[in-house]
Amino acid sequence: MSFGSENFGDNFQQKSKYERNKLPRHALDWGNKPKTYKVYSNPIKKIELPQPDFDKSIDFWNVIKNRHSTRKFTTEPMSIMELSLFLFGMSGLNRVFPQFAFRTVPSAGGLYPIEIYSVVNNVIDLEKGLYHYDIQRHSLNLLKQGDFRNQVAEVCLDQRIASISAVNFIWSAMIGRSQWKYLQRCYRYIYLDAGHIGQNFYLIAEALGLGACTIGALYDDELNQFLEIDGKTETVLYVGVVGKK
Repeated sequence: MSFGSENFGDNFQQKSKYERNKLPRHALDWGNKPKTYKVYSNPIKKIELPQPDFDKSIDFWNVIKNRHSTRKFTTEPMSIMELSLFLFGMSGLNRVFPQFAFRTVPSAGGLYPIEIYSVVNNVIDLEKGLYHYDIQRHSLNLLKQGDFRNQVAEVCLDQRIASISAVNFIWSAMIGRSQWKYLQRCYRYIYLDAGHIGQNFYLIAEALGLGACTIGALYDDELNQFLEIDGKTETVLYVGVVGKK
Protein backbone atom coordinates (compact mmCIF):
# COMPACT_ATOMS: atom_id res chain seq x y z
CA MET A 1 0.00 0.00 0.00
CA SER A 2 1.34 3.41 -0.90
CA PHE A 3 0.90 6.34 1.45
CA GLY A 4 -1.19 8.12 -1.18
CA SER A 5 -3.58 5.27 -1.86
CA GLU A 6 -5.67 5.54 1.30
CA ASN A 7 -6.32 8.26 3.84
CA PHE A 8 -5.71 5.90 6.74
CA GLY A 9 -4.29 8.64 8.96
CA ASP A 10 -7.28 10.88 8.41
CA ASN A 11 -9.62 7.93 8.93
CA PHE A 12 -7.97 6.96 12.19
CA GLN A 13 -8.12 10.52 13.50
CA GLN A 14 -11.83 10.73 12.78
CA LYS A 15 -12.80 7.23 13.92
CA SER A 16 -10.91 7.46 17.21
CA LYS A 17 -12.50 10.74 18.28
CA TYR A 18 -14.51 10.93 21.48
CA GLU A 19 -18.00 12.37 21.01
CA ARG A 20 -20.28 13.54 23.80
CA ASN A 21 -22.87 10.91 24.79
CA LYS A 22 -21.21 8.37 22.49
CA LEU A 23 -18.27 7.24 24.61
CA PRO A 24 -17.44 3.53 24.34
CA ARG A 25 -18.74 1.53 27.27
CA HIS A 26 -17.02 -1.63 28.37
CA ALA A 27 -16.22 -3.27 31.67
CA LEU A 28 -12.55 -3.69 32.48
CA ASP A 29 -11.62 -7.36 32.71
CA TRP A 30 -9.25 -7.23 35.66
CA GLY A 31 -8.62 -10.96 35.49
CA ASN A 32 -7.09 -10.55 32.03
CA LYS A 33 -5.26 -7.26 32.53
CA PRO A 34 -1.98 -7.43 30.56
CA LYS A 35 1.22 -7.64 32.57
CA THR A 36 2.83 -4.30 33.36
CA TYR A 37 6.40 -5.44 32.72
CA LYS A 38 7.98 -7.43 29.93
CA VAL A 39 10.43 -9.98 31.32
CA TYR A 40 13.02 -12.01 29.44
CA SER A 41 13.41 -15.21 31.43
CA ASN A 42 16.59 -16.44 29.76
CA PRO A 43 18.76 -13.59 28.42
CA ILE A 44 22.37 -14.15 27.45
CA LYS A 45 23.46 -12.04 30.40
CA LYS A 46 21.97 -9.81 33.09
CA ILE A 47 23.77 -6.57 33.91
CA GLU A 48 22.90 -4.65 37.05
CA LEU A 49 23.10 -0.92 36.40
CA PRO A 50 24.58 1.51 38.93
CA GLN A 51 22.02 3.52 40.84
CA PRO A 52 21.60 6.94 39.20
CA ASP A 53 23.95 9.59 40.56
CA PHE A 54 22.32 12.99 40.00
CA ASP A 55 24.44 16.11 39.62
CA LYS A 56 22.67 18.67 41.81
CA SER A 57 24.49 21.57 40.16
CA ILE A 58 22.62 21.18 36.85
CA ASP A 59 20.38 24.17 36.10
CA PHE A 60 16.97 22.84 35.05
CA TRP A 61 15.92 25.94 33.11
CA ASN A 62 19.17 26.00 31.15
CA VAL A 63 18.50 22.39 30.20
CA ILE A 64 15.05 23.36 28.93
CA LYS A 65 16.39 26.37 27.07
CA ASN A 66 19.34 24.61 25.44
CA ARG A 67 17.70 21.32 24.43
CA HIS A 68 18.31 20.57 20.74
CA SER A 69 19.01 17.79 18.26
CA THR A 70 22.60 16.82 17.51
CA ARG A 71 23.58 14.80 14.46
CA LYS A 72 27.36 14.64 14.90
CA PHE A 73 29.13 12.57 17.53
CA THR A 74 32.73 11.88 18.48
CA THR A 75 34.16 8.39 18.96
CA GLU A 76 34.48 8.90 22.72
CA PRO A 77 32.51 6.27 24.66
CA MET A 78 29.68 6.91 27.07
CA SER A 79 29.91 5.69 30.66
CA ILE A 80 27.62 3.07 32.14
CA MET A 81 26.46 5.70 34.66
CA GLU A 82 25.32 7.90 31.79
CA LEU A 83 23.42 4.95 30.34
CA SER A 84 21.90 4.29 33.76
CA LEU A 85 20.73 7.90 34.02
CA PHE A 86 19.14 7.73 30.57
CA LEU A 87 17.21 4.57 31.32
CA PHE A 88 16.04 5.73 34.73
CA GLY A 89 15.07 9.15 33.39
CA MET A 90 13.09 7.66 30.53
CA SER A 91 11.08 5.08 32.48
CA GLY A 92 12.56 4.44 35.92
CA LEU A 93 10.44 3.69 38.97
CA ASN A 94 10.32 6.71 41.26
CA ARG A 95 7.38 6.08 43.63
CA VAL A 96 6.89 2.43 44.50
CA PHE A 97 3.84 1.13 46.38
CA PRO A 98 2.86 -2.48 47.18
CA GLN A 99 0.43 -2.75 44.26
CA PHE A 100 1.70 -0.13 41.84
CA ALA A 101 4.77 1.88 40.86
CA PHE A 102 4.86 5.30 39.24
CA ARG A 103 7.63 6.25 36.81
CA THR A 104 9.61 9.29 35.75
CA VAL A 105 7.18 9.84 32.85
CA PRO A 106 3.38 10.12 32.73
CA SER A 107 1.27 7.45 31.03
CA ALA A 108 -2.42 7.34 30.14
CA GLY A 109 -4.23 5.35 32.81
CA GLY A 110 -0.90 4.46 34.42
CA LEU A 111 -0.62 1.59 31.93
CA TYR A 112 2.93 2.26 30.67
CA PRO A 113 2.88 0.45 27.30
CA ILE A 114 6.39 1.51 26.19
CA GLU A 115 9.35 -0.88 26.34
CA ILE A 116 12.95 0.28 25.95
CA TYR A 117 15.68 -1.56 24.04
CA SER A 118 19.27 -0.34 23.85
CA VAL A 119 21.67 -1.07 21.02
CA VAL A 120 25.00 -0.50 22.73
CA ASN A 121 27.75 0.58 20.36
CA ASN A 122 30.28 2.38 22.53
CA VAL A 123 29.83 2.22 26.31
CA ILE A 124 32.74 1.68 28.69
CA ASP A 125 32.82 -1.84 30.20
CA LEU A 126 29.69 -2.95 28.33
CA GLU A 127 29.89 -5.26 25.35
CA LYS A 128 28.26 -4.33 22.06
CA GLY A 129 24.82 -5.78 21.53
CA LEU A 130 21.07 -5.50 21.86
CA TYR A 131 19.74 -5.11 25.39
CA HIS A 132 16.30 -4.83 26.98
CA TYR A 133 15.75 -2.56 29.99
CA ASP A 134 14.38 -4.43 33.00
CA ILE A 135 12.50 -1.56 34.61
CA GLN A 136 11.65 -3.31 37.88
CA ARG A 137 15.26 -4.19 38.62
CA HIS A 138 16.95 -1.23 36.89
CA SER A 139 19.10 -3.65 34.94
CA LEU A 140 19.86 -4.70 31.38
CA ASN A 141 19.24 -8.05 29.73
CA LEU A 142 21.60 -8.86 26.87
CA LEU A 143 19.54 -10.37 24.04
CA LYS A 144 21.99 -10.35 21.13
CA GLN A 145 25.76 -9.95 21.05
CA GLY A 146 27.43 -8.01 18.25
CA ASP A 147 27.86 -4.70 16.51
CA PHE A 148 24.44 -3.73 15.10
CA ARG A 149 24.95 -0.02 14.48
CA ASN A 150 24.91 -0.32 10.68
CA GLN A 151 21.86 -2.55 10.77
CA VAL A 152 19.97 -0.02 12.89
CA ALA A 153 21.07 2.80 10.58
CA GLU A 154 19.77 0.88 7.55
CA VAL A 155 16.31 0.37 9.08
CA CYS A 156 16.24 4.07 9.98
CA LEU A 157 16.17 4.93 6.28
CA ASP A 158 19.99 4.83 6.12
CA GLN A 159 20.46 7.73 8.52
CA ARG A 160 24.17 7.79 9.36
CA ILE A 161 23.66 9.20 12.85
CA ALA A 162 22.49 5.75 14.02
CA SER A 163 25.79 4.21 12.90
CA ILE A 164 28.07 6.69 14.72
CA SER A 165 26.20 7.03 18.04
CA ALA A 166 27.29 5.44 21.31
CA VAL A 167 23.81 4.05 22.03
CA ASN A 168 20.64 3.66 19.98
CA PHE A 169 17.48 3.46 22.04
CA ILE A 170 14.53 1.71 20.43
CA TRP A 171 11.09 2.32 21.92
CA SER A 172 8.34 -0.20 21.29
CA ALA A 173 4.73 -0.43 22.43
CA MET A 174 2.91 -3.35 24.03
CA ILE A 175 -0.44 -2.50 22.44
CA GLY A 176 -2.58 -4.67 24.69
CA ARG A 177 -1.60 -2.82 27.85
CA SER A 178 -3.38 0.31 26.66
CA GLN A 179 -6.00 -1.38 24.48
CA TRP A 180 -7.28 -3.29 27.52
CA LYS A 181 -8.74 -0.01 28.80
CA TYR A 182 -8.90 2.39 25.86
CA LEU A 183 -9.86 0.08 22.97
CA GLN A 184 -9.01 1.67 19.57
CA ARG A 185 -8.42 5.05 21.19
CA CYS A 186 -5.32 3.47 22.77
CA TYR A 187 -3.09 4.30 19.81
CA ARG A 188 -3.47 8.02 20.45
CA TYR A 189 -2.33 7.55 24.03
CA ILE A 190 0.52 5.23 23.09
CA TYR A 191 1.98 7.86 20.76
CA LEU A 192 1.63 10.49 23.48
CA ASP A 193 3.42 8.20 25.94
CA ALA A 194 6.27 7.75 23.48
CA GLY A 195 6.48 11.52 23.13
CA HIS A 196 6.84 11.95 26.89
CA ILE A 197 9.75 9.52 26.89
CA GLY A 198 11.31 11.19 23.86
CA GLN A 199 11.30 14.58 25.57
CA ASN A 200 12.91 13.14 28.70
CA PHE A 201 15.52 11.55 26.44
CA TYR A 202 16.42 14.96 25.03
CA LEU A 203 16.49 16.65 28.43
CA ILE A 204 18.74 13.99 29.93
CA ALA A 205 21.15 14.33 27.03
CA GLU A 206 21.32 18.10 27.48
CA ALA A 207 21.79 17.75 31.25
CA LEU A 208 24.71 15.36 30.69
CA GLY A 209 26.28 17.43 27.92
CA LEU A 210 25.66 14.71 25.35
CA GLY A 211 24.33 14.94 21.81
CA ALA A 212 20.99 13.35 20.98
CA CYS A 213 18.49 13.04 18.15
CA THR A 214 15.24 11.15 17.71
CA ILE A 215 14.25 9.27 14.57
CA GLY A 216 10.68 8.57 13.52
CA ALA A 217 11.45 7.47 9.96
CA LEU A 218 12.03 3.72 10.01
CA TYR A 219 11.19 0.49 8.26
CA ASP A 220 8.82 -0.88 10.88
CA ASP A 221 8.80 -4.54 9.86
CA GLU A 222 12.58 -4.73 9.57
CA LEU A 223 13.14 -3.19 13.01
CA ASN A 224 10.46 -5.43 14.53
CA GLN A 225 12.23 -8.41 13.03
CA PHE A 226 15.54 -7.25 14.51
CA LEU A 227 13.93 -7.11 17.97
CA GLU A 228 12.14 -10.42 17.28
CA ILE A 229 8.71 -8.97 18.04
CA ASP A 230 5.59 -9.53 15.96
CA GLY A 231 4.70 -5.94 15.02
CA LYS A 232 1.11 -6.42 16.23
CA THR A 233 1.00 -7.20 19.95
CA GLU A 234 4.30 -5.34 20.26
CA THR A 235 5.65 -2.94 17.65
CA VAL A 236 8.43 -0.39 17.28
CA LEU A 237 7.55 3.30 17.43
CA TYR A 238 10.59 5.47 17.71
CA VAL A 239 14.40 5.53 17.89
CA GLY A 240 16.74 7.82 19.84
CA VAL A 241 20.47 8.07 19.17
CA VAL A 242 22.97 9.54 21.62
CA GLY A 243 26.69 10.11 21.82
CA LYS A 244 29.45 12.46 22.89
CA LYS A 245 29.44 15.83 21.15
